[in-house]
Amino acid sequence: MKKAIIIGATSGIGKELAKLLTENGYLVGITGRRIELLSEIEKENPKLYRIKNFDITEIEKIETKLTELTKEIGGIDLLIISSGIGDINVDLDFAIEKGTIETNVLGFTCVADWAFNYFEKQKFGHLVAISSIAGIRGSRQATSYNATKAYQINYLEGLRQKAKNLKMKIFVTDIRPGFVNTEMAKGEGLFWVASVEKASKQIYNAISKKRKIVYVTKRWGIIATILKRIPNFIYDKM
Repeated sequence: MKKAIIIGATSGIGKELAKLLTENGYLVGITGRRIELLSEIEKENPKLYRIKNFDITEIEKIETKLTELTKEIGGIDLLIISSGIGDINVDLDFAIEKGTIETNVLGFTCVADWAFNYFEKQKFGHLVAISSIAGIRGSRQATSYNATKAYQINYLEGLRQKAKNLKMKIFVTDIRPGFVNTEMAKGEGLFWVASVEKASKQIYNAISKKRKIVYVTKRWGIIATILKRIPNFIYDKM
């Protein structure tokens, strides 16, 4: 039986991916800060779920908690980072910026490093992270969110390059969603909003194929191409 850990599985994409993995033969360790939600998921299939309660911002606990969870499920083939936050912050409230950075940069990096080092020791493994199409360009409305997602995109590219140079069977997948119908989808006039189920199925297929970079849903790849090509003098006015 394959083993997976999902960081941030109490709701949304993380929760749905956990369900898909158990349906496809995985024993899944799930983490999150809301123990009551983790427990509810575990009750759905106690034989295929193991839970560990912690917040990704609790840096000092991450290594211990992940090591404990790994021992409980008997190893890891796959680790998915599905934990992240982001808010509209036009007034540049520093408390919001700080929280975003603590989750999307510090917590993300701590988990990613732990997973990569684990996979390097066992000479194989698959690291998947949910970044965002928002990481392609900056945003006047959600400055820290877009910036932290750009950090994740570049960090994952660096890890992918590192894996290539190690010549090991370590795979790194960067999932870049557009709008998905979760708590993260904020703002008015959103378009192409995918259901959690549709987005998660596309993510699972990408994981199965060990893709490097995937836009979810697929049409957001078109938007990504357009965003990259908009000249700065036009983008600055948007």
